Amino acid sequence: MRTTTESLPGLTITNLALDAPLRHADPSAGTIEVFARVVTGADGERKPYLAFLQGGPGHEAPRPSPGSPPWLARALQDYQVVLLDQRGTGRSTPISTTGTEPLRGLSAGQQAEYLTHLRADEIVHDAELVREALGASTWTVLGQSFGGFTTLHYLSVHAESLAGALITGGLSAVGRPIDDVYAATWQIMIAKSEAYYRRFPGDRDRVRQLSELATAGRIALPNGDLVSAARLRTVGSLLGVQGGIERLHYLLELDHRSSAFAHDLAEALPFSGRNPLYAVLHESSYADGGRTGWSAERTMPDRVREDVTLLGGEHLQRSVFTEDRELAGFAEVADLLAEHEWNQLYFPERLAAAEVPVAAAVYHQDAFVPLEFSLQTAALLPDCRTWVTSEYEHNGLRTDNAVLDHLIGLLKDRRWL
Repeated sequence: MRTTTESLPGLTITNLALDAPLRHADPSAGTIEVFARVVTGADGERKPYLAFLQGGPGHEAPRPSPGSPPWLARALQDYQVVLLDQRGTGRSTPISTTGTEPLRGLSAGQQAEYLTHLRADEIVHDAELVREALGASTWTVLGQSFGGFTTLHYLSVHAESLAGALITGGLSAVGRPIDDVYAATWQIMIAKSEAYYRRFPGDRDRVRQLSELATAGRIALPNGDLVSAARLRTVGSLLGVQGGIERLHYLLELDHRSSAFAHDLAEALPFSGRNPLYAVLHESSYADGGRTGWSAERTMPDRVREDVTLLGGEHLQRSVFTEDRELAGFAEVADLLAEHEWNQLYFPERLAAAEVPVAAAVYHQDAFVPLEFSLQTAALLPDCRTWVTSEYEHNGLRTDNAVLDHLIGLLKDRRWL
């Protein structure tokens, strides 16, 4: 393990890097570097560890600073916080659209095979290496969204390493075909779209107009990429986050010919070259075994196909890999991964045997992780304190410290449901 130490006002940060097998089941297949930051507050060196598992897939851990992320100060009251860059992100042998290592010189088939090892199962093995390197017999994990999915796998395979688990918007469907998940999220997005237009009725015609302009090739991003009507629909992902309704409304009021519109639209689109794994591995994150086969496209309801004003969320369209010049290099890889037979991630009998206290925030109208499936998964866990709330959207953890404070209270029996 290689370490360096830095200081920020009120924070001590220990950077650590270690080598990990690309395939933990076959260490001869090569190694990657795994990077994490340990953040400690004043007089916090003796506190237990809380490992944060980021949402995504394909996003690095937040970079800490005083007051950021918003939940960090609350976490530091009880823990030292471990911010893990999940493999393929940040400083953990990152995957890039620029043709750099580790994919340089590999065929599409070889790249696809490499990327199959960047899922939750291998991430948990990496986390175990970090825990052991820190000398912690157990630690608590905090999983946001995809990080919650990863936490469920952790509970399935290494429950003995967990003193507790905190999950926010991340109780994934267990044992369900991926098509069930996407079919459910389409229905949620229909409801969210209709609710949006009840608040801003004039925006429906605006969305219809922009869709027609996109079809005519008249909507472009700052880099010159044309945005199709199908890609434009994914701005609906804003409806699933805190403050997103207002962001969408103010985006739509801009002149589509302006640079402000082009830049704000680029920022609002969920899939881009900034985090390529978020697109390339997105559907695999919902797969508890089997192939994905472009599930979001296949399960799109006829009502949505026929009404361009009904918006999508994280509904990946295959065409994004031809429209986005940065993602275009992954087009063949994405096709191969769509046909890959993914391994099972969650094991109900092991989850039922995991005697680990779990506190989970389930958001009532979560656009990305359906309530019904989350509650079914919570019922599998023997000690899951589930807080169902309509106060927050999917990214409620990132809004302030109230969500984490509530969950820590549940975990430590300081708060009633």
